[in-house]
Amino acid sequence: MTAAESNAAPAANNSPSRANLRPLAALWPYLRRYPKLIAGWLGFLALSSSSVLVLPVAVRLMVDRGFSHAAGGAIDEWFVLLLGVALVLALATAGRFFCVSLLGERVVADLRGDIYGQLMRLDIAFFERTRTGELLSRLSADTELLRTVVASSMSIALRSAITVLGAAIMMAVTSPRLAGSMLLGIPLVVAPIVVFGRRVRGMSRASQDRTADANARAGETLNAMHTVQSYARQAHENARYTTAVEDAFNAARRRVRTQAILTASVIVLVFGAVVGVLWIGAHAVIDGHMSAGTLMQFVFYAVFGAGAVGSLSEVWAEVQRAGGGMGRINELLGETAKIVAPLAPKALPTLASMAPALAFENVRFYYPARPDTPALEDFNLSVRAGETVALVGPSGAGKSTVFQLLLRFFDPDSGCVRMGGIDLRELDPQALRGRIALVPQNPVIFGADALENIRYGRLEASEDEVIAAARMAEAHEFLAALPEGYRSFLGEKGTRLSGGQQQRLAIARAVLKDAPILLLDEATSALDAQSERAIQQAFERLRKGRTTLVIAHRLATVLRADRIIVLDHGRIVAQGTHEQLVAQGGLYAELARLQFAA
Repeated sequence: MTAAESNAAPAANNSPSRANLRPLAALWPYLRRYPKLIAGWLGFLALSSSSVLVLPVAVRLMVDRGFSHAAGGAIDEWFVLLLGVALVLALATAGRFFCVSLLGERVVADLRGDIYGQLMRLDIAFFERTRTGELLSRLSADTELLRTVVASSMSIALRSAITVLGAAIMMAVTSPRLAGSMLLGIPLVVAPIVVFGRRVRGMSRASQDRTADANARAGETLNAMHTVQSYARQAHENARYTTAVEDAFNAARRRVRTQAILTASVIVLVFGAVVGVLWIGAHAVIDGHMSAGTLMQFVFYAVFGAGAVGSLSEVWAEVQRAGGGMGRINELLGETAKIVAPLAPKALPTLASMAPALAFENVRFYYPARPDTPALEDFNLSVRAGETVALVGPSGAGKSTVFQLLLRFFDPDSGCVRMGGIDLRELDPQALRGRIALVPQNPVIFGADALENIRYGRLEASEDEVIAAARMAEAHEFLAALPEGYRSFLGEKGTRLSGGQQQRLAIARAVLKDAPILLLDEATSALDAQSERAIQQAFERLRKGRTTLVIAHRLATVLRADRIIVLDHGRIVAQGTHEQLVAQGGLYAELARLQFAA
């Protein structure tokens, strides 16, 4: 941190109110999309506030004139007037509630859509350093706070502010002397709001952070329930989640305690001032300096104003919490992806023009989480169109990194990766990935039916095309045997399928995509011998006319590859056919001896 930054930090801390509320300004672009709802809300708000301010006048007229002997029993008319004012107040309040509630729901729906869209645009590096539970907390809990602010707190705050201002003016008109006495008590009311409000702001952010931690812990555990139960760690995970929840509770308790003290202080001071002024006014009535109706009118305004100040103190705490939540959302919306499309992306080359189809040129790459250890170093590889190349080597050799760079989840730190002679950084990542079909080692099965899961490879595919892809991946038999066939729900993460069935479903998805480049990450690792043989035959048909890269730990799956690349510590240490590499000795020969001897 520079000296200027160090000096600026305390200055920023001296104005926490502005700093904490500034993120809420980001809501304005969402609010201004709906001018009719805003106009309806403000119109009904003005009408309801006016009705509230007229009500004490109607009460004064009823007391001073309705109870007068000279009125001749006209008190009924004044009660009708009171009822009319109450009716207008009720209708205006209902209209205000409808408009502002609908506005809040609409704004939060738009905001959640933008947050989710932002998440879809961010690159893989962001998700590797951010917990899913934290993101879900921002998408749900933080946006819910904003819904409360827009649909309720904002309206209450504006209504209360208008009521306070209108009541103050009407009190001054009704009795300048009593209004002056009330004015002396304002500093006593404002002081605790300022003092405790600063503490509530910091506590609100801490409470939201601890809640996000608890959500992240729960999400992580629920996604790994198979592992948790297989290691009999339910009690351990329950204890960890309980600790996280208790931390969130303790943070919330500190916030609630401070907010309660603030509310109690404001109420005591406000109504203490009202009682004091009422005492002064009562003596004025007894002495004949003021009518009973005038005192009642003043008391009504004082109570309305005091209640509005109390509401403002409560709403202020909610606004502080929402400011913290919006700050977290703004941080997320402010994230920028490092992997973006160029302003003028080049057209993708056709398969016929790919010579070579893929090329790594002097690539060096470090993962952001491991900046001291290169994942690939001085890596050079050229793959011809239609060639099948297998990548083998020990864990951590860099095999998966090759796939990560080909899909452009990351860019190399030096050197370049090319497709058809074009640097991948000159292509649109979406278009690039449309040319590649990936079958990961750990397939992802969505909580949907089999038809939708396979169709994820090509959304517009017909049901017949889906079934044909499933047949090619040897998945048709077990899918057709499900209770509702291809329309059977597969459970969250495919829990109704075995590991081998899940993998065949992922292979069918890649078959349906029909991309010119195939990336197979140990695609048969979870299959039995019979299924593996069938899949290998399917791959023999599938890879014709396509460029295929295969990551293999089981060497038996790559014996028919055109070329085998042996990696170790991010470098190519040997390449050739299986027979050539075995004859050369070295790392591959040792791996082959261990596997085939076993």
